[in-house]
Amino acid sequence: QDQGRFREASPLAERAVAIAEETLGPEHPELAPLLNNVAAVAKAQGRFQDAEPLYRRALAIHEKCFGPQHLNLATSLNNLAELLKAQERLEDAAPLYECA
Repeated sequence: QDQGRFREASPLAERAVAIAEETLGPEHPELAPLLNNVAAVAKAQGRFQDAEPLYRRALAIHEKCFGPQHLNLATSLNNLAELLKAQERLEDAAPLYECA
């Protein structure tokens, strides 16, 4: 049943990203949480290859907009690390956890 809900959520989350990109611009800080949402849905569906670039983009936006010490950056680092851990890419995940 959850997978059905994720299938419903995915296009809605993607539409929210598209609207935000169009109205706010591709690097606006309010876009990052929306990207994280789309990535989280993809991760929950096991679509890791789709989730990773979204998490990385959200991370880049947070880093550019808020700097290296902001809580939002730590959240993005953790999200990406969790995705890598789920793929058993622990060597890639470890430095992200340390930074977060």
